[in-house]
Amino acid sequence: MKLRTPGLSMVAVVGLLALPACKKEEAPVAEAPARATPPTQQPLPPAANAGAGEGEAVAAAPAGNGVVKGTVSFTGTAPVMADLAPSVDPACDGRPEKEQSVLVKDGKLKNVLVRVRGTVAGAPAAPSTPVVVDQSKCTYVPRVQGAMAGQQVVFKNSDGTLHNVRGVVGTKPVFNVAQPPSGAPVQKPLPADADVLRLKCDVHPWMTAFVVSNANPYFATTADDGTFTLTGLPAGTYTVEAWHETLGTKTAEVTVKDGAPADASFTFAATDAPAKP
Repeated sequence: MKLRTPGLSMVAVVGLLALPACKKEEAPVAEAPARATPPTQQPLPPAANAGAGEGEAVAAAPAGNGVVKGTVSFTGTAPVMADLAPSVDPACDGRPEKEQSVLVKDGKLKNVLVRVRGTVAGAPAAPSTPVVVDQSKCTYVPRVQGAMAGQQVVFKNSDGTLHNVRGVVGTKPVFNVAQPPSGAPVQKPLPADADVLRLKCDVHPWMTAFVVSNANPYFATTADDGTFTLTGLPAGTYTVEAWHETLGTKTAEVTVKDGAPADASFTFAATDAPAKP
């Protein structure tokens, strides 16, 4: 018995020493995968703004594959634009020489704001980025642009001369801000009751521009060739409106399908202009 005891003790010691080694050879317990860090949210596809003027902001739009495109035409003889009053202000050198309200080239109409009317399911709130109206060579740039209701508007003065920006909705004045030569930009909210915000400069009375408010981000201003494109629309049927500052509006019902561009062309004529008193 005394000879066997050390042997048993040795076996026990070896067994104890072997335990950690066996533990190391066991398959590791699978850990629960770490929760993935949510990706940074990217801006939703923008509404196309073909022909948008310089500085015009493009609103964010919900994801969709629908496209509305077309052309705004003008039939008949285009009205002759009046000569602008002469200016001795050197900052105004290079401004247009004629009034800019009806611009027709090869039968196509520029500066028509084409928009989807009403709310669109899934459309986002107004973007935090403002639309921009610049004053360059004594001209508002762009002359016509869209904005989402509730969006901010920034006014810049790139000229070396004094301007003021007077905003009017209908016949109601809503603000009047002075902007010294090359002064700091001024930001104003788009008035809640504005369908069309008209801008005027009292220092240079020929200066006029329009910011058209819309409930959704699907709008565009026609280019020199009268074309426009709205992209990113969800499939559905919409009322599309073409707005012009002096010729009024035209509307069309358009059915949008994913991956199949829909046409929404419009035609204005000289007779659409209201009669002068």
